[in-house]
Amino acid sequence: MGAATAIWITCTGPRPESDFVDGNSTVRDRASIFHFVANTCLHPGSLIAIIHRSQIHTKIQGENMSKTTAGEALVNLLADYGVELVFGIPGTHSIELYRGLECGRIRHISPRHEQGGGFMADGYARASGKPGVCFVITGPGVTNLTTPMGEAYMDSVPMLVISPVNDPDPDHVNRGRLHEITSQAAVTDPITAFSITIADASEIPDAVAQAFEVFSSARPRPVHINIPLSIIPREITEVWQAVVPGAPNRAGDGFIEDVAIAVQSSVQSVLVIGGGTTCGADQIQRLAEKICCPVISTVAARGVVPADHPLNVGAQLRAPYVQEALEASDLAIFLGTEFAQTDHWNDGLQLPQTQVWVNLCPSVLDQRQSALTVQADCIDFAERLAAKLAQPGHETIARVQGFCKSLRQNHRRDFDGNEDLHWKVLEVIRDTVPDSVTIVSDMTQIAYTAVDYLPMNRPNQWLHPTGYGTLGYALPAAIGAALADESKPVLAIVGDAGLQYTMQELTLASELGLKIVVLLWNNDALQQICDDMDNAGIARIGVVQKNPDFLALAKACHWAAWAVADFNCFSSDLERALDTEGPVLIMLDQDTVE
Repeated sequence: MGAATAIWITCTGPRPESDFVDGNSTVRDRASIFHFVANTCLHPGSLIAIIHRSQIHTKIQGENMSKTTAGEALVNLLADYGVELVFGIPGTHSIELYRGLECGRIRHISPRHEQGGGFMADGYARASGKPGVCFVITGPGVTNLTTPMGEAYMDSVPMLVISPVNDPDPDHVNRGRLHEITSQAAVTDPITAFSITIADASEIPDAVAQAFEVFSSARPRPVHINIPLSIIPREITEVWQAVVPGAPNRAGDGFIEDVAIAVQSSVQSVLVIGGGTTCGADQIQRLAEKICCPVISTVAARGVVPADHPLNVGAQLRAPYVQEALEASDLAIFLGTEFAQTDHWNDGLQLPQTQVWVNLCPSVLDQRQSALTVQADCIDFAERLAAKLAQPGHETIARVQGFCKSLRQNHRRDFDGNEDLHWKVLEVIRDTVPDSVTIVSDMTQIAYTAVDYLPMNRPNQWLHPTGYGTLGYALPAAIGAALADESKPVLAIVGDAGLQYTMQELTLASELGLKIVVLLWNNDALQQICDDMDNAGIARIGVVQKNPDFLALAKACHWAAWAVADFNCFSSDLERALDTEGPVLIMLDQDTVE
């Protein structure tokens, strides 16, 4: 038997090249490590290898990269694009996406239902300005997410949905595989900017780059990337890198000049702003002041021009007196809005003969053939147009500001009994809740009054599912908004019926320790539909249900919870809730206010 061989391997920092000295050697790469060990074992004796730490790191990291899966590389790529959170429920078909989350660059949030996760991504995106990202499983995970995707599509919210998909069958038939549907991409195509199925792992970086291009330079809407099951665990050798998205189109100088001439020729202009203006409040205010005209907001643009600004009219587009003011103008400039039916609820509304439309969505502009239109960034447009215009005279300023004040004072002129009742509650919210608190509302009657008439002082201060109009939005969207900035509380206003759509997310809010206050507006019915049935002469069928004990339910989910016993104490109840650590549910029965 040969003599024993002892090997010492130590690590050291970088040092100059050296030769064998007294039996010691310096080894500078991984291949040399194996060569050294092999030779030492073959030649009896004792040697010491001094291995440079930098070489170990570089080479072993390189080997790990060579064994990186497509799923891991995708997670790292998303992190490079600035993604900080992903909402998802892992399943059999999606676990390979989760391998990459071990590195900790992206935080995972686990909703109790994919629909809730989609609304969380929506609320997070609106509150943070960053895309909301969802990981879902094949089949039911995708279909469960379609309602939030529809909401995000209608309200122009950036959302990236990544899902596995069953590999295409070579014979193009369904074989009853787990979660199999005919076409996942076809399911989401009508509610996305695009829905794509990857054919090879190398296509993933381009698909992600296209998604972020949509989010930054086009009308932001959901994007769905389907990745076949066999591709996600596949090893890749190339390094995927984030691509800096392009900037949106800019209006030409000639277009700016034409609009400036139209403004100067106008007797009474009006500015109508939409969700595309929320990232440029200063530029929009400066333009309004240069034109010196009333500013009418859609629901999505509330707070872009603060409530106390003398040119602000608010989001009262459905109010007859605001529509009359719009019809009486001779020039209307529409910035970042499609001016949808859900903005004004009047298909017969007559718009001024001269119109200017600035929008990133070509289909919006295609509907306005007789107007001055440009597919461009409305914030850049506002800044450049304002620079072209002269300051208005004092007499003009006084006249227009007086007109806007008269419109604001008329906001309760056409209230019905329900709206008067709601206003009692909304006034307390206005006077009690600080502007730093984000408010998220569901499809409930009190919210319908609020989004039209309750003033806001900053963009995205109030989030509402305007376009798709889905129930169950408020609670999960509030969770998403709270995750965007955990230092600030969020108030969610939801009806008793709407809460039951997504109430399973109560446990997630308590698990995360989020500062959310839910104001539960309770009338023991789908009251809006009750009223609609009454007005149509239809019997009330399916609109009155037996509710759970909401307070016991909230407490079982580790929330603080209480009912407002006396409406005179409602303000102090709100203050107490906002000062309480962790999530709180306050139930306000409609009968208590009446």
